[in-house]
Amino acid sequence: MNANLSAGPIPVSVAPDILADIQAEFSREWQRLCDDARQGALPPPSDRRFAGAAWAAQGSHLLMAHAYLLSARAMSRLVDAAQVSEPLRERLRFSVMQWVDALSPSNFLALNPDAQQSIVESAGRALTEGVANLLGDVKKGRITQTDESQFEIGRNVAVTPGEVVFENRLIQLIQYAPLTATVHERPLVIVPPNINKFYILDLQPENSFVRHAVEQGYTVFLVSWRNPVSSDTDGIDRATWSDYLDDAVLQALRVASDITRQPKVNALGFCVGGTMLASALALAEARGEHPVASLTLLTTLLDFHDTGVLKVFVDEAHALLRDHQFGSGGLMPGRDLATTFSFLRPNELVWNYVVGNYLKGQKPPAFDLLFWNGDSTNLPGPFFSWYFRNTYLENNLKVPGRAQAAGLPLDLTRLEMPSYIFGSREDHIVPWVAAYASTQVLRGPQRFVLGASGHIAGVVNPPAKKRRSYWVMERDGGPGNPLPGDPNAWLAQTTEQPGSWWPDWSAWLAGHSGKQVKARVKLGNASHRPIEPAPGRYVKVRAA
Repeated sequence: MNANLSAGPIPVSVAPDILADIQAEFSREWQRLCDDARQGALPPPSDRRFAGAAWAAQGSHLLMAHAYLLSARAMSRLVDAAQVSEPLRERLRFSVMQWVDALSPSNFLALNPDAQQSIVESAGRALTEGVANLLGDVKKGRITQTDESQFEIGRNVAVTPGEVVFENRLIQLIQYAPLTATVHERPLVIVPPNINKFYILDLQPENSFVRHAVEQGYTVFLVSWRNPVSSDTDGIDRATWSDYLDDAVLQALRVASDITRQPKVNALGFCVGGTMLASALALAEARGEHPVASLTLLTTLLDFHDTGVLKVFVDEAHALLRDHQFGSGGLMPGRDLATTFSFLRPNELVWNYVVGNYLKGQKPPAFDLLFWNGDSTNLPGPFFSWYFRNTYLENNLKVPGRAQAAGLPLDLTRLEMPSYIFGSREDHIVPWVAAYASTQVLRGPQRFVLGASGHIAGVVNPPAKKRRSYWVMERDGGPGNPLPGDPNAWLAQTTEQPGSWWPDWSAWLAGHSGKQVKARVKLGNASHRPIEPAPGRYVKVRAA
């Protein structure tokens, strides 16, 4: 999702009095910095990029760091004061952030005393290893964010035991083995986003959402998306949005229903997986089918009015470009998507590693989440083209009948099953108020829960770690007693609960999962025999 942020010169003006104020403040602050530097009283900046002792040891480097931060603040004030529309201001803010972060003196060997010191102290080894790290990443086509040699899918990530019980050209469906003597009779089907690998929900046993659900006595099925590559010859590069709803999501629900002999299942969607799941249920509804008893949506957009920082990438020109590139076939490279998401937080996910890996010759520490983050996926072009236009650009899903799949109009407002909707308070990809907007689209009983932290850390929050918190109203919403239309009005009526939201969700789900029955050790059935052990082979295919 590369945005066209520089389509030519953009006339931008700032009110003369505000411009004069910004200039005057800059001059005053610059004079103060110079005076403090002459007196040797310049304090170390609070910014962690300049926290190393080498920056404070030399007055010239310390002054340079302060001058950079002062200039960055002035640029930010200029953007805030620009007399432009708010959408254009957001683009300006994003573009300025990219340039300002990229031009930090910490990113350049000649200007970074920490990096220079590491070369001297290592007798040049840091320099040679930094060059080797750079050449290795050029070959891979991406920045290494963790020690990837410490992880292997199926060995120490994605290790919850189970079997692949179904596969087609789009998915493998995993059924996980029970870990309790009895289970709820109604199964849970998880639909993760297809723009990432599923094992963000099954990293390691101590932080696996999947394992937690199995330990709570649920029979869990999970969709493992196929990662299409350029050498594939079965036409997957022409797969459409309708194909994904019918042949992936609804097919997974049918298989889980057949194996467990339950006419309805519980379903959970995460991020884009939630958007696809709700759309698939609307397609089923249009056919008079009702395959689920409850719906859980985690950091999911159904109403794309507020898409956070991602809106800087959205316009008709970009949609037309993707339609032209991929509308009839081809692959949207996972590398492009991964780069886009990394540059939403460039200091943390790009320049931090440029400095550590290349300038200082360091090897990043092992971190399972960043191993997953570097394991990107390609997408069929027609699927991506439809998704981008109908959601981010035109926001069609929230309007009954405006979006179609398999030749039928989709109406999400006809979904009346109980729903558990979760948003993360600091989410920059799915702002929590946008996640809350789903309560105004869906019908039926609703429970909205707001978790602390961001898009991933807010979701992956195991109870044993006793971290973070969540907010919830004492009552749930429903017909005749809906949740407030204003998310802030909802927030004002909530209480903060310590720890993970997982137990709250599990208790809610238990009420929609039927009676306890003896767990079946044998997975699959006569129609859907186990194909291979979890996590299966689809998840092991690399995009590059």
